[in-house]
Amino acid sequence: MTTDRLRGAALAAAGALLVPLPLLAAAPTAQAGPAAEPFGPGCAALPTSGEGSPAGMADDPVATAASHQPELSTLVSAVQKAGLVETLNNADGITLFAPTNDAFAKIPKAQLDAVLNDQEQLKKLLTYHVVGTEVTADRLPDGSFKTLEGAELATSGSGDSFKVNGSAAVLCGDVPTSNAVVHIIDQVLQPPS
Repeated sequence: MTTDRLRGAALAAAGALLVPLPLLAAAPTAQAGPAAEPFGPGCAALPTSGEGSPAGMADDPVATAASHQPELSTLVSAVQKAGLVETLNNADGITLFAPTNDAFAKIPKAQLDAVLNDQEQLKKLLTYHVVGTEVTADRLPDGSFKTLEGAELATSGSGDSFKVNGSAAVLCGDVPTSNAVVHIIDQVLQPPS
């Protein structure tokens, strides 16, 4: 049996040598594109190693990866409270516009508490921060994207300076996770009413 396997492998290898070289040169090859590098002024605040670093976050699905970022703890708590952890972790090829703790702190406490204690309103708010496709920096200039909430959000800018809906700045964009692209932003986005 082993002799048959070796003979088969040798015949396959010999057959490969008989393919004309021009055909081999024209054959398509699978090639991964260059991985997007995180950009923006806030990237310097990210850890350079460990689970909270961009390389560490790339190994985990988005909700889990966000939980390793101390600056996203309010967002992570809200996602847990809304029951969206599994939804986000099991989605594939999504984009999360992730407000920092400071972004949530800009909302008056009574208003924030009201949203955090109303699961439907909280889900609507959080899913407005998620786009169902991967949105990397090359798509941010003059972009318009449908969110999981159902409404559109708009992006604009150039270089490493981008805005979402004209006012929320991307602090650190193109942060990879195993199933999503994350853009850390300085404001909580409000879905149209």
